[in-house]
Amino acid sequence: MEKTCYGDFEEKYRDYETAEIAILPVPYDGTSTWLKGADKGPQAILEASPNMEFYDIETDSEVYTHGIATLEPVTEDASPEAMAEEVERRVDAILADKKFPVLLGGEHSVSIGAFKAIAKHYDTFSILQLDAHSDMRDEYEGSPYNHACVMARGKEITESIAQVGIRSTASEEKHNIEPGRIFYAHEIKETGNSTWMYEVSQKLHDNVYITIDLDVLDPAYMPSTGTPEPDGLTYREILNFLKLINARHNIIGLDVVELCPNEVNKAPDFLAAKLIYQILSIRFKS
Repeated sequence: MEKTCYGDFEEKYRDYETAEIAILPVPYDGTSTWLKGADKGPQAILEASPNMEFYDIETDSEVYTHGIATLEPVTEDASPEAMAEEVERRVDAILADKKFPVLLGGEHSVSIGAFKAIAKHYDTFSILQLDAHSDMRDEYEGSPYNHACVMARGKEITESIAQVGIRSTASEEKHNIEPGRIFYAHEIKETGNSTWMYEVSQKLHDNVYITIDLDVLDPAYMPSTGTPEPDGLTYREILNFLKLINARHNIIGLDVVELCPNEVNKAPDFLAAKLIYQILSIRFKS
């Protein structure tokens, strides 16, 4: 069966050798703790993506002309530690080839390998997390590589992190959370202005890796996640925020994780595909 490619553009724009952007699907769902199905997220995003218009209105650009190649998926389905090692190897290769990595999850533990690969290529960088959950447990269900531990592992790689949109945490995570680096959803909404965006930016190095758990969005926009949390951010809030981050920082990579597709409602699949395309449009327009 022919591989499904992100966007399904003309072949010359999907060639890895000339592409500036590399899409890496990671269909892994080994540690999810409620609704299963995140392993089907990458394929759902790929299948939705050809249905977008490839001209982006806001940036007046067609980012696919920079070349967007879709790679063979990471097939490691054993332990989360082994999966992280394989993701690290694959992302390391993408970065060595001077391409911009975009991971399609899968559950959030897939990001750990990307963090480790980024650290091989950048002496200093920040991790910007958009998420409903703080994911700062030292370990969960017997594994430090559980999806609930991803930012605790990230903090071991770089102390420069910022957490945005958080509205769920556990008491055992509090010792890992730095108050000045976490921006709770209710506080963002209560301020009613964009000051918080600049405050986040001030916490970040020039180079920024972005990890987006789709449950950062309110379930009204994104019901298709393994653990949906009420009172999330809007699509527009996220896009405006990332425009500011792009204007002030160098975005060096991206992952979008935790889509748990629903056969009846395809809108969330399209949202995820569109969000990736618009972030790439913002990043490569500049």
